[in-house]
Amino acid sequence: MSVTASAAAKRLKLRHYLLIGAVMIAAAAAILLLMGRNPMCTCGTIKLWVGETNSPDNSQHIADWYTLSHIIHGFLFYGILWLVARRWPVGPRLLIAIAVEAAWEIFENTDMVINRYREATIALGYVGDSVLNSVSDILFMVLGFFFAARAPVWLTVVLAIFFELLAGWVIRDNLTLNIVMLLYPLDAIKAWQSGM
Repeated sequence: MSVTASAAAKRLKLRHYLLIGAVMIAAAAAILLLMGRNPMCTCGTIKLWVGETNSPDNSQHIADWYTLSHIIHGFLFYGILWLVARRWPVGPRLLIAIAVEAAWEIFENTDMVINRYREATIALGYVGDSVLNSVSDILFMVLGFFFAARAPVWLTVVLAIFFELLAGWVIRDNLTLNIVMLLYPLDAIKAWQSGM
């Protein structure tokens, strides 16, 4: 097989994986709809970016400050799967990452987790994500996954740290704080986050 034919075969296989990934994302969206999640913001509009976290628009549109966390999920999933399954082609590793992210989006939008966010974090008025936001979160994870697959490791790490520091500075929340506050809420962190 020539180099050109080999490259074409790899692209075709990757397209198959992307198609399977799209079906997985559509299935997650269907499950979220069956759970009673709103398809989009009840305000009736779709916004590309919502920068206000203490707003009913947060987690209802395409992107917000928490989008950075989902990009970091992609970095982390690529890194972990490279460590444990580096001999696998990127396609199957991507499908595992999509499955994990989709499962998180479904779990995150259960009453149990929504109530936990309200009790333990600064997200007092959190009502869960719209389906549009959940699908966008999964797609931003895919973007992070592909970035990590192509970029040097040092750049991916620097960007992840930058995203965490930026979100922590601007909204006093980020992936690390979110995990801490969900698993083991600390009053000191909650007080600091409430000081915005």
